Amino acid sequence: MQDTKLWEKGQLIKRYKRFLADVETPQGEQITIHCPNTGSMRNCIAEGSDCWYSRSDSKTRKYPHTWEVATTPDGDWAGINTGRANHLVREALETGIIAPLQEFDQWRAEVKYGEENSRIDFLLTGVSGDCYLEVKNVTLKEGESGYFPDAVSTRGAKHLRELMQMKSQGHRAVLLFCVQHSGIDEVRPADHIDTAYGRTLRQAASAGVELLAYKAEIQPQQSRITLTKALPVLL
Repeated sequence: MQDTKLWEKGQLIKRYKRFLADVETPQGEQITIHCPNTGSMRNCIAEGSDCWYSRSDSKTRKYPHTWEVATTPDGDWAGINTGRANHLVREALETGIIAPLQEFDQWRAEVKYGEENSRIDFLLTGVSGDCYLEVKNVTLKEGESGYFPDAVSTRGAKHLRELMQMKSQGHRAVLLFCVQHSGIDEVRPADHIDTAYGRTLRQAASAGVELLAYKAEIQPQQSRITLTKALPVLL
């Protein structure tokens, strides 16, 4: 996914109040930008490191800049804009990158479904029927592995229950981890952060919910992030 405008580069001063970050521009100006990430951003933040942000021309936005990519303490790149995950998956569906889902030629986003008043990220339709596809953004790296979630996620567990219900009704149900981190090559449940989520994820896999993970190539200088290859999900 490439923006029409090039992202701007700065140095991270600090993140605070969850949705804000202060950045120093190359000209030495300090600006406050929007942080589009509700998670802990654990192991993604290194104060004083390079970061990239986009700019909106909207006249109604209080903070016109949006944080897109962080440099982690290990020197990796992490795409911290969780709102981009669904766009990356849609682009990958359109280009056929996600091989297990190539049979589906139509999809709708944010469709209401389930018994717990949920919205599925994508409802895919093909000759074989429907497939319910939920997307989760992964940026937490510890050791050599990527983990989800990076904070306790009751909402994530709810989505797994909904997927199990769809599978029990005869539909395909898929959870896709969108890995926006240049240093992650496998994905695991973060049992040490959210034991309940890990337990529910394993229940979902046993019930037939398919677990996929795809890694993004991050090119901040070109304002581009693209899903490029499948990664293993290890339970």
